[in-house]
Parts: sequence; structure tokens; C-alpha cells
Amino acid sequence: MASIGIDSVNKYARATDNISQIIRQIQELSEKEYAYVIPEDGIYYDISKFQNYGKLSRRTISQAEDAVSRIDETKNKRNKGDFCLWKFSKEGEPKWDSVWGKGRPGWHIEDTAIAEDNFGPQYDIHGGGGDLIFPHHEAEIAQMEAASGKSPMVNYWMHTGFLTIKGQKMSKSLGNFVTIKDFIKEHSPRLLRLIMIKGHYHSPLDYNEQIVNQGKRELEKLDDFTDKLEGIKAEGKETLISKKAEKEFQAAMEDDFNTPRAIAAVFQLMNKANELISKNKLSQKDAKNILGFLEEADKTLGFIFSKEKEEIPKSVLDLSKERERARKDKDWKKADELRSKIKKSGYQVEDTGNGIKIKKIK
Repeated sequence: MASIGIDSVNKYARATDNISQIIRQIQELSEKEYAYVIPEDGIYYDISKFQNYGKLSRRTISQAEDAVSRIDETKNKRNKGDFCLWKFSKEGEPKWDSVWGKGRPGWHIEDTAIAEDNFGPQYDIHGGGGDLIFPHHEAEIAQMEAASGKSPMVNYWMHTGFLTIKGQKMSKSLGNFVTIKDFIKEHSPRLLRLIMIKGHYHSPLDYNEQIVNQGKRELEKLDDFTDKLEGIKAEGKETLISKKAEKEFQAAMEDDFNTPRAIAAVFQLMNKANELISKNKLSQKDAKNILGFLEEADKTLGFIFSKEKEEIPKSVLDLSKERERARKDKDWKKADELRSKIKKSGYQVEDTGNGIKIKKIK
């Protein structure tokens, strides 16, 4: 997570480290008569007791009755949609001691017990895949709000679209998943960030080689652009072209984190600025303003500026200096020969209005 620039996440809580908190929350639900025991089976949540069950997914209690997603078919439940809070142990299953005997937590109770212990019964943002809305997040709301007596449990729900490969949901069960570790063995972490946030978090994303290659090209364009901006020396009036981009970027991020629109504002600015650069009409002040905006935007996006600037070998730098001397002496033949030598070393040299640029050939 740190490798792809997500350094604000500083705690990873395991359910197995929070068994006492889980047991305590089940006890609270039992005391308030939201939970009941099925002998030789487990402790279950009675969804008919929670008046607002279904408010997140907009499902009624009767609709919950015909659910098949992650709903077990245990006999003797009061309602088909009732879910397990604590399962009594069977041979070969993990188990922990509790006031009801040995057993293990249900799927839903782990999350609310851990959240309550760390954040309290109410907090701002809860994320997760769109497939978790029902029944998982619906069950979380029922548990937390019933146990604490406070509502709402969460102010903002952010549900992500599916990550797919060739149209199929990426999952361990299908064996078609790519891990972050695997991806960054071959590609840069900033490329992964670009690919992920080019789409809206709420929309599905299909991972394929085409979007990887497109992302690489876009990053190369961004690198070329920021290099150009840093080399602008021309005096002149400010066109203030970055001001419009700033407003568009801000508006997009305030509109349910609309990152596709925010990224579009960055690339539109890049295209306009490149047009002015080609006509030598972009001033140093404008270049400075644009770089300032990009640096601010990159605090959110995290892919605009490369943190992996390659060091150019001294031998290539020496060849480029020798070539520059040949060009000053108008020895074009020698200059071309030196360009070829640089290319054989795996680099290319470009002559621009702001001096030479050396890049690794990809």
C-alpha cells in the first residue's frame, strides 16, 4: 500500500485479535433482544426486530427473505434473512472461548465490533465493493445501530465498482486476479494509480493490456510536459490558463470524487499549454503557475510527477556534451555520429528551444 502512495492507512485490524470486542457486541445485542440462540447451531440476529433493516440497499424485510447472497440456509431461523453472529464450534473448525461455549464469529459482526472499538458507534466514511451493500453492509448497520442505539452508523457510504478481467469479476475463486505486488514487479506504482483513478470509483473497471499501455503513454506525455515547463525561460504576460483548470479540478473532486473529470482538467491544461509552448508564447510565470497547480493536484492524484527519475549514466552525459560542442563548431557529421553512439547506449537526445533533453529509450 505504501508503494502505491497510500501512506495514510496505518492500521490493519484482524478479527482474530478482536474476539473479546466481538463477544461484547453480541452480548449487547442479546441483552436488547435482537439476538436469539438456535441450540447446537449458533446465535442469530433477528432482522424483524430492527425497524430500518434494508434502508441502505432499499430492500424491505420481505425482500430480504428471498436473498441468496451470503445467506445461510440454517433451519430453525425465525426469518430466512436472519444472519449468524456466533457459530458454535464443530470438529475441525477454528474456535474461541465465549460465554456461550466454544465457537467463532459470524461474517458481519467482525466489522462492526472492530469499527466500534476504533472509531466509536458513529463515523464518517465506510467503503467497500458494490456487492457488499446487501447483505453485509445492511447487517453492519443493523448490528451497530441496534447495539449502540445511535443512528446513523455512517454518514457517507462509498461503494466501488467491480474490478474485472475480460469482463469477469476479479476474484481468488476464479484465479484471475492480479495483486499489487505482481503489478509493480513489471510496472511503476504511479501507473497503477493512474489506471485506477481514471475511472470513477463507483464504476466497474476492466483490467487489460490496452489500458496499461495507454496509461504508459499518458505518463510519458506528462513527464515530457513537466520537463518542458521546468525549462521555460521566456518572459511575457501571464495568460492565467491554470486558473480554469484549478476550478474544474476542484469542482470535479467535490462532485463525489469525480476523478475522471479531474484528470481531464489536467490533460486539457497540458494540451493548451503545449500549444502555447510550440509557438513560444508560454511565459515563465505561466509555467510556474501551472507547475504549482500540478503539484497541488498531485497531492490527490499521486501520479503526475515521477518519483523514480532515472539517473543518466556519466558516459551518456559526456557523449551529449561532446555532441553539443560539435554542434557549436557546426561539425554536423560528428554530432550525428555522437547521437548514434548515445542511441546505442539506450538513450535518445532531443534538441529543444530550452536546451537538450536526454531520455531512456523505452
